[in-house]
Amino acid sequence: MVQDLSKIEETITESSIWESTKEFLGRHIDIGKDISISILDVLIVITAIFITTIILRIILRVITRNLPEDDKSKFNVVYGYFRWLIYVIILLITLHSVGINVTAVFAASAALLIGVGLALQTLFQDIISGVFILIDQSVHVGDIIEIEDKVGRVEEIKLRTTRAVTIDNKVLVIPNHLYLTNSLYNWTQNGATTRESVEVGVAYGSDVQLVKKLLLQAASTHEDVISEPEPTVLFTNFGDSSLNFKLVFTLADSFKAQFPKSDIRFEIDRLFRENNVTIPFPQRDIHIIEK
Repeated sequence: MVQDLSKIEETITESSIWESTKEFLGRHIDIGKDISISILDVLIVITAIFITTIILRIILRVITRNLPEDDKSKFNVVYGYFRWLIYVIILLITLHSVGINVTAVFAASAALLIGVGLALQTLFQDIISGVFILIDQSVHVGDIIEIEDKVGRVEEIKLRTTRAVTIDNKVLVIPNHLYLTNSLYNWTQNGATTRESVEVGVAYGSDVQLVKKLLLQAASTHEDVISEPEPTVLFTNFGDSSLNFKLVFTLADSFKAQFPKSDIRFEIDRLFRENNVTIPFPQRDIHIIEK
């Protein structure tokens, strides 16, 4: 008899605990006039997000298992952005399945969504441009690029931005949408070597063959100038005050081209002084007519 009473008491206690638990889980939180969510609904949403996270991680490991390290890192960046889109979709589906009016959710957050959409417009432009860069391989890490008169060596390509380092060791962060709206010059896509030039003018009456010889000497004696292809001198024009020449040569590292070009200009000036070749300044003859 005592045992039966104990079982009845345990049953009543368990029943009361269960009823209390059900009552707690069934409590609703009102968000506005049209949105009401219970604690149980919140737990279901959290569980759905947790399961989605596990599934996404498994999918990521399966897809990237055989990818090279470079491609794996790029895919991780793409995955990081689209993962949040999947979370939003799962969240809306879960809310709809537990009986919450998703339309009311959109209506309540319409103004917020419009503001966020306007703020994210440039962000999505950057992301789309980043996808194009990853697909067409127009820019690689290590390339020297020029965009909007800024030159840098690419250090890192992300889905939203490209990070480059300038000759002054300054970090240049380039939003990827600029690739779609501006002309991009890739100095090294065809190879590491590039053709550079230095222009100079000499006075009329100068020995042009001597000028050519001195220009070639200034280029060929510099340690950074490559012998093949050989430096070339072009007689570009008869200027207003000078005979204009262009010295063309090849460098192995165009990223630091300003330094050998400066050295070559110093050498040209020295050789011209030693050989009495004059670099003229602009001159104008003024004729005064008296009436």
